[in-house]
Amino acid sequence: MTTPSETEPGQPDPGLSALMSERRQLINLAYRLLGSLADAEDVVQETYARWYAMSPEQQEAIETPAAWLMKVASRICLDVLRSARARRERYVGEWLPEPLPENTEWITERSSGATVDPADRVTLDESISMAFLVVLESMTPAERVAFILHDVFRYPFGEVAEIVGRTQAACRQLASSARRRIRESQVPTPPTARQADVIRAFKLAWEARDIEALISILDPDATAIGDGGGLVRAEPQPIAGAERIARFYLDRAVEMPQLKLIERTVSGQPGLVAQLGGVTIAVLAFDVVGDRIKRIWAVLNPDKLRAWSTD
Repeated sequence: MTTPSETEPGQPDPGLSALMSERRQLINLAYRLLGSLADAEDVVQETYARWYAMSPEQQEAIETPAAWLMKVASRICLDVLRSARARRERYVGEWLPEPLPENTEWITERSSGATVDPADRVTLDESISMAFLVVLESMTPAERVAFILHDVFRYPFGEVAEIVGRTQAACRQLASSARRRIRESQVPTPPTARQADVIRAFKLAWEARDIEALISILDPDATAIGDGGGLVRAEPQPIAGAERIARFYLDRAVEMPQLKLIERTVSGQPGLVAQLGGVTIAVLAFDVVGDRIKRIWAVLNPDKLRAWSTD
């Protein structure tokens, strides 16, 4: 196999063009496994580094380079997830997945002969929502990898077993356990347009500093979580209860009278972006149940807002 610089004139380059076309799919996979776009990009860079570290003869011996890349990326993610548990124990305050702006994702369907029961599948769009990613955080690394590979990316359990280093039966159990966690966390959600209406009402009440309106929009048992990563101010523990949450956001509005709230798609769902002086300082994702907000996830850690810096 020739390297990009050795390709003969007039001949397609099987190394660069074919391999780089897989980058979007690798990012899609790694982000869902890690909940961080920055970490996902690092994994993809490491995956390509390992490919180009091989000799042309070693590369030529790999029958399907795209499958090799996905396998290596998955294994790197598994290692990152295992080490992430220790890192997150040292994380200051609550850790939340990195929110994605609209159009960040590049969805590519995987062509495979694998048959997956529709009841055991999650759509690619659904699998980037904050609520979904937060549940993934409660899983073991092996559960998460087995579930994402099989239920989201449609990999057969034979391939999943090879990646995770378990038997097919064990991987089925891992995916089943993860699926059960997802089902237990799910509640009926209103249509996207209705969610947007509820979040708009929250925005207007926040801007008007109307505490009664804020309380009425929040579920009595609502929770709000902020992730500042120790870099910016954020509540170290979740805030529980509609009135406490309403007062918290009212206080923030009073402290920052120039705060601008923008309705945006956040990780595939209606959300809000908070800007101060044209700089994004927070991205808010919501879980709407019925006509009220059940959960608010506010990401304030500037390291997780780099994808929003051009807003």
